[in-house]
Amino acid sequence: MNPNTEYERFTQEIYQQLVNLDVVRTTKVQHDVKLEGRSGQKHQIDVYWEYVIAGNKHRVAIECKNYNTLVPIGKVRDFKGVLDDLNGVNGIMVTKVGYQEGAKKYAQEYGISLKELRTPRYGETIIGEIENHIHYEVRYTLFQVDEAWAEKNGFDIERYRKRLSLLFTSRTELWDSMPFISIDRKDDILRDDKGREVASLKELEKQIPDHPTDDFPFIFKFENAYLDSRYLGSVKVCAVKYDYNIHDQQQTIALDAGDLVKAILKDAQSNETDFVALH
Repeated sequence: MNPNTEYERFTQEIYQQLVNLDVVRTTKVQHDVKLEGRSGQKHQIDVYWEYVIAGNKHRVAIECKNYNTLVPIGKVRDFKGVLDDLNGVNGIMVTKVGYQEGAKKYAQEYGISLKELRTPRYGETIIGEIENHIHYEVRYTLFQVDEAWAEKNGFDIERYRKRLSLLFTSRTELWDSMPFISIDRKDDILRDDKGREVASLKELEKQIPDHPTDDFPFIFKFENAYLDSRYLGSVKVCAVKYDYNIHDQQQTIALDAGDLVKAILKDAQSNETDFVALH
């Protein structure tokens, strides 16, 4: 299809969509209409809009200029000549880029409405921005495995640490160096080699603040304590450390209606803009 015809069809569709949203219900918007003037000359009208309000018929001729440059005064003057020959028809001219200053002044003098109609460009339909400050504190319980026990029982602490780093890339700073690591546990009880309770992790947590302070990290040491881990069995630990992972992040979120907007219709004389939604 000819790109000029495509633009005319696009204009027809947008104006039909706009009038469908208005209180006017007896409206028709037609493409490529021939209207006979007082001179007997037939004029080709790109888009013809006809509607009735309070029993009065209104007729509008829409001239489409699929230009990539500003529309000059001569094109507006030619359109005025067509409107003068037609009987009681108002005029709207639409284009993609805009109009020269002389064309704007001329159209304003003779009551011709100038519009810019096009699809939105990238980022053009942003309707607002939100500054979002994210601050969060996560407390972790880490354990120091007894190295002599680990060597005797074939528990490779460094290999285990590397596995953790692969699984939890966002938190590796907590266990990327000796000697503390995270261990998934079955319960919160530390027991000695006879199975007797040595300490409760819940009771230890009661001794530390709810938020980071200068006293962190808090470390509790043990001589004979075993943790019942979920995947490693009973693991001998010589210390428990409580530490915080603190994150501050500033984020700007743009609210963009680009996926919902089909066209931008701007008045070239008042600079008022309408966003025409997709349907």
